[in-house]
Amino acid sequence: MAAVKSKDTAVEIEIRRRVFSLGFRYRLHDFDMPGKPDLVFPRHRAVVFVNGCFWHNHDCRFGALPLTRRHWWRRKLEGNRKRDEAVLWQLHKEGWRTIVVWECSFRVTNGDRSMALDGIAWRIGRFLVSRRTHAVISGPRARTARARLAGG
Repeated sequence: MAAVKSKDTAVEIEIRRRVFSLGFRYRLHDFDMPGKPDLVFPRHRAVVFVNGCFWHNHDCRFGALPLTRRHWWRRKLEGNRKRDEAVLWQLHKEGWRTIVVWECSFRVTNGDRSMALDGIAWRIGRFLVSRRTHAVISGPRARTARARLAGG
């Protein structure tokens, strides 16, 4: 698990490049903020998190539990999810607006990944100039309620 990158991933860099090209300026990984957001837009009082579906226990096909040590993984990933919720709550309490970009939103199977990332950057830009306090960008939900309860 120590080898898994938590910042400056290829997708994060692509999103940053596209958001920058739209004219938005940001800071990276502000260690003084709760959760160390991937992108911080002080002028817009907004932050962006780019989350991997597996590590942040997203409810999609990429967030499925491994077949071995399921109890341990369920407990670990649920802890990650609870920590994410607490971070978002703390940021909102401090007056920050938040947007979460999920991995499933840019992992396209039958389309152009570049086009998906362009759309994500555009949606981030729209969020920044809006008055909304929270937004989520995610892909299609492929898992059923029964599969989620079974952990599969």
